[in-house]
Amino acid sequence: MIHEIVMAGFGGQGVMLIGQLMTYGGMLANKQVSWIPSYGPEMRGGTANCSVIVSDEPIGAPIVSEPTAVIAMNLPSLDKFEPLLVPGGILIINSSLIERKAKRDDLQVHYVAANDIAAELGNSKVANMVVLGALLAATNAVDSESVLKAFAKMFAKKPELLTINQQALNRGAQSL
Repeated sequence: MIHEIVMAGFGGQGVMLIGQLMTYGGMLANKQVSWIPSYGPEMRGGTANCSVIVSDEPIGAPIVSEPTAVIAMNLPSLDKFEPLLVPGGILIINSSLIERKAKRDDLQVHYVAANDIAAELGNSKVANMVVLGALLAATNAVDSESVLKAFAKMFAKKPELLTINQQALNRGAQSL
């Protein structure tokens, strides 16, 4: 199975990090993976997105032009990437920041109040992990255990962050 995913939002929302975590988690699960970042002209506050491919088979090209799943953390990202999703694709919308509903009716749409859930957990910085948890539950592209192992390796010098991020992943999965 191949999953071609676009994760998009404003710079500073952590979309690059969740793309890296999913890719690294896929590697730990012995999957074929690719990750390509794309930044707008500004870092924080500008647009940022990344393309992630997770596959059981070798990946022919790392470019994602017709994603099977999209995470939209802000309205400009939803406007840009919703039309590109394949019919039947998975669309995760951060309903904390995006008021409009999906325009297409041929998608599996999940509205996840990522910022609100992160605030409930006591750390607004984990909104990205909430939507990642929702994506993992919706696609089964990578198991959350592999992503948490990747997180522990990437943040080895900050082990205290693991618990809150694990809670955010779990809450995101439960939000579907």
